[in-house]
Amino acid sequence: MNLALVRFIPTDTDFPFIKMRVGAFVVSLALMLASAAAFFGMGLNFGIDFRGGTLIEIQTEGPADLGAIRSELGTLGLGDVQVQEFGAEDAVLIRVETLDQAGGQAVFEQAQAQGLALPESRVRDGVEDDEAAQQVVREVIQARLDSAFENIDYRRVEVVGPQVSGELVVAGTTAVVVALFLMLVYIWFRFEWQYSVGAVLALVHDVVATIGFFAITQLEFNLSTIAAILTIVGYSMNDTVVVYDRIREKFRKYKTRPTPEVLNMAINKTLSRTILTSGTTLVAIVAMAVIGGPALQGFALALIWGVAIGTYSSIFVAAPLLTLTGVKRESGEEGDNALVDNAP
Repeated sequence: MNLALVRFIPTDTDFPFIKMRVGAFVVSLALMLASAAAFFGMGLNFGIDFRGGTLIEIQTEGPADLGAIRSELGTLGLGDVQVQEFGAEDAVLIRVETLDQAGGQAVFEQAQAQGLALPESRVRDGVEDDEAAQQVVREVIQARLDSAFENIDYRRVEVVGPQVSGELVVAGTTAVVVALFLMLVYIWFRFEWQYSVGAVLALVHDVVATIGFFAITQLEFNLSTIAAILTIVGYSMNDTVVVYDRIREKFRKYKTRPTPEVLNMAINKTLSRTILTSGTTLVAIVAMAVIGGPALQGFALALIWGVAIGTYSSIFVAAPLLTLTGVKRESGEEGDNALVDNAP
């Protein structure tokens, strides 16, 4: 029984992608400007990884009484405390802003005045520095909740100090910049510099659009988001390399045809492969977003957006940019023919 549904996707399309490049460039430019405006105007909803502070996920015995939890925590002098339901009626996420040593000391003294049971080491050492202040917040919250409610299950506790959060910001930004630079070098060696410029501009387009997506939606931007962006960079580059390989093959085969015609032919030849790859990837990511729970939702939504925008850029940005970078028709080595011939 033949169930090759992929045959319903035509492989001999002739869409005029290159003729639409001016409109696509306008759309991409508008998207990047809107993303930049959202980033500088609205900012990102940084998670605890980058902002620092304390995050505690708890599970209550029955449906959580959010009002009672807020009321109990409000007596501790913790400053900005966010209490919200987290995917289920009995799951609660508690976020507390970063406190310095003085703030931590005030919370510590407040807890002692209320008679909360703190660890002996904390009672002995007090609040020595800013890092210790975040630990005090965690200990005080746990002591307060344990005294007020029964059978609290602490499913996740994350404490990030201000110094660590600053280091994570630098590390995350460096990872994205280094990835883009290495992609530039790889494509330069693999093809020619004209290809590498087009590929990297398309990747920058994808990264900026993804950051704009997070600025507009105000989804939490954390280390998982950085991982999603790096995944998007790799995915988009894979799509672009497949299209570039086919372009080089067509340049060798049709030496006298105009460059725009050859580019259009190569994009159409890889279109079915691009659709199938994106479609199967999205099936897995959508399943992750739907059944993966709140902890994976931000990561999955970033990937869904990234796969969509990466597919768009490989067709409407990376290949059409070659008409502007002056790509050489004779670029490439004969030894690459085997790889090209095996490409979809």
